[in-house]
Amino acid sequence: MIKVIPAADRHHASHGWLDSYFLFSFSDYYDLNNVQWGPLRVFNDDYIKGNSGFPEHPHSEMEIVTIVLEGEVTHKDSLGNNTVIKAGEVQRMTTGTGVRHSEHNSSDKDLHLYQLWFFPNKKGLAPSYEQKSIDFTDEKNELVPLVTGQKVLEDVVYINSNSTIYYANLKDGKEIDFKTFPIRKGLIYVTTGELFVNGIQVQKNDQVRSSDVDALRIKAAADSTFILIDLPGVEANY
Repeated sequence: MIKVIPAADRHHASHGWLDSYFLFSFSDYYDLNNVQWGPLRVFNDDYIKGNSGFPEHPHSEMEIVTIVLEGEVTHKDSLGNNTVIKAGEVQRMTTGTGVRHSEHNSSDKDLHLYQLWFFPNKKGLAPSYEQKSIDFTDEKNELVPLVTGQKVLEDVVYINSNSTIYYANLKDGKEIDFKTFPIRKGLIYVTTGELFVNGIQVQKNDQVRSSDVDALRIKAAADSTFILIDLPGVEANY
């Protein structure tokens, strides 16, 4: 199954300092048929104005991943971390038994980031934090792994989920074949440009959700960037 969800179908929440686009039910947006995709519970596309951000708040029993596309975010948490995540860097926070954190854009420039939440493969984990510079924004014409719980990949951020997040910067006309299995799910979110996924056209901010396929054949119809997430299809494999 290949399902395309147009950009216009995302839920948009505007708070002046924050423009956020929800791919799944979140905050005041709830759709019984759009709660999660495999263990992926939240995917928010956030634009945060300078000198603003999220005050300290609690989380538990989630794997939270932040991917910074433009600008930088200052992170503080109850574990004692006080860091700055810049464009091309990735952060993972295991909230486990409970953690408090704040995220602020402390600069004058706008910040663009993706935040994703995954159900962990174990409950009651000790809270932990990881941050890594992967420089994924460079043109590579390949899938660059950013975050994974599949131990066959190295030099990426670890997550307590049987999932992997990839980023690709693909020139017009270039192709990528991603081999998968019918028991897996996939999600592609187009950051810029235009793609054909298994022959189906998708454009900026569209998403593709796949299941019961053995390959995703991706061709750029223009210079394009996108996120691809490889996910387990059944809860027993989260």
